[in-house]
Amino acid sequence: MPVVSCLWSVRSGFLFRFYCNGQLTTNDGLDFTRMKLRTTLSFVCSLIFLLGTACSADTDYRVKWVADGDTIVLTEGSKVRYIGINAPELPRKDHVGEPYAAEAKRLNARLVKKKSVRLEFDIEPNDRFERRLAYVFLKDGTFVNAEMLSNGYAYLLYVRPNVKYQANLLAAQQTAMSAKKGIWSKWRETSATYIGNKRSRRFHLATCSSGKRIKPKNRIIFKRKWDAHWEGYAPAKRCMPVFTIPQD
Repeated sequence: MPVVSCLWSVRSGFLFRFYCNGQLTTNDGLDFTRMKLRTTLSFVCSLIFLLGTACSADTDYRVKWVADGDTIVLTEGSKVRYIGINAPELPRKDHVGEPYAAEAKRLNARLVKKKSVRLEFDIEPNDRFERRLAYVFLKDGTFVNAEMLSNGYAYLLYVRPNVKYQANLLAAQQTAMSAKKGIWSKWRETSATYIGNKRSRRFHLATCSSGKRIKPKNRIIFKRKWDAHWEGYAPAKRCMPVFTIPQD
């Protein structure tokens, strides 16, 4: 395919100047040059599209070990954080252990450890810790992110722009809540006031300064944490740094 090297500039009205292979040409006699230019550009755009598709294609990996209920490590060394869920935290130096953290890790290990999984990515590829963000699927089609939710060992965590399976994940959480599984099994709660942010899908204590700064148009009021979770909201870490199960 002949390559035409062209630069162009806009003049007054609809007159264009094209510098093709060192020669000046205007748009009143450019049919042949325009045809060659369009052919070249079409080829380049098609190549870019094909390369982009190949780069974003889902890939199979093998899981080396399980860090907790929402994070795994692959045999090639990458850490993968499950999109759309948050499992209870295991105890560490700077954080107390949260309820059902050990059970969440055990379920995750039973699902994926030493197994081949398919990773599906969304718009944002990594988090601030440089972990890869992914939806994880087993060979039989089991959606691991949703499986952790439907068994009650994680809660939904909405984080834009990775919201491709938001509706599926919310349905999985509501299934666990209805069945009183895992973290939802011993939930006992009296009425209170929580301020939700419709944009971030986080809910705050009524006394939390962050909650008070939410614009009125973005506010939604919940009387129970349960109701906020049911609608797909997650606790704001600034107000509630440790996940707890109400026992009122």
